[in-house]
Amino acid sequence: MALIDFGGVLEEVITSEEFSLGKAKSILKDETVAVLGYGVQGPGQALNLRDNGINVIVGQREESNSWERAKADGFIPGRTLFPLEEAAKRGTVIQFLLSDAGQVKAWPQIKKCLNRGNALCFSHGFSIVYKDQTGIIPPEDVDVILAAPKGSGRTVRTNFLNGSGINASFAIHQDYTGRAKERILALGIAIGSGYLFHTTFEREVYSDLTGERGVLMGCLAGVMEAQYNLLRNHGHSPSEAFNETVEELTQSLIRLVAENGMDWMFSNCSTTAQRGALDWAPKFRDAVTPVFDNLYQSVISGKETKRVLDANSTSDYRDKLQKELDEIRNSEMWKAGAAVRSLRPENRK
Repeated sequence: MALIDFGGVLEEVITSEEFSLGKAKSILKDETVAVLGYGVQGPGQALNLRDNGINVIVGQREESNSWERAKADGFIPGRTLFPLEEAAKRGTVIQFLLSDAGQVKAWPQIKKCLNRGNALCFSHGFSIVYKDQTGIIPPEDVDVILAAPKGSGRTVRTNFLNGSGINASFAIHQDYTGRAKERILALGIAIGSGYLFHTTFEREVYSDLTGERGVLMGCLAGVMEAQYNLLRNHGHSPSEAFNETVEELTQSLIRLVAENGMDWMFSNCSTTAQRGALDWAPKFRDAVTPVFDNLYQSVISGKETKRVLDANSTSDYRDKLQKELDEIRNSEMWKAGAAVRSLRPENRK
């Protein structure tokens, strides 16, 4: 464990150098990790665990697309691939990676499969924190732990394959065995984390839901659309509007921010861009602060989780979702984006 100074605030961070994969494998050597769900996070975590030499099995609904995907990835029915309940019974560490709505639906059956001393592991604090809505209250004789990668399931896998790893948070909600911390650190390293930082289930889900709806996805999509529409309404072409809104950000600037920070990016752009960005950043900050305040209150009150569970539990959820996604895909902005992407050198080969 190391205490790292994050702008004057010391935080506990565990790196893969100090908590090695060898140590993780030693801690997990007698465990069977059952990854329940092979949708978003499941594939990346299960494959990384397998490649790291951990005894891992997958639980998934039979004859589903995800079942077939797990088979295609080398998990063998009856050996390393099982129906959900059977996998849960076989596991000693149960990675509960179904969707949030899926966890609610499956919980009554999964709860019956837990044995004393098992570890119930989440990658999101949703089900535990909002237990009044989800009904997910683990028995007292299991460890309840969390390892939450800070990225998509696809990134968990691609970062692992390129050797960079992904940062993740870890938390302990219930330590029945006295081994909860070593179990979650070992699991976090084994799923491919480059480093882990400490949090709580509450802080993880509050920050995650806010981030998804805010800067990471919702705010980003909304701001992009606003600028694109503004430029188009003032006579700029679709390609120009898209390049100035999305392409330059994703293909150039955000990479420099990731590598060196915003101050470096500001100091290494033209003086015209520099002055304008420094002047306008506070205006945008002040304009959106009330929206973020409203968003955060909606998250901690449970309003956002109610919306998720209500929407995602309907029988026609996927049809409605596809309609919303199609509207985005078929908008002029993202049709322009498809055309711009096709012109990238790597796509013209």
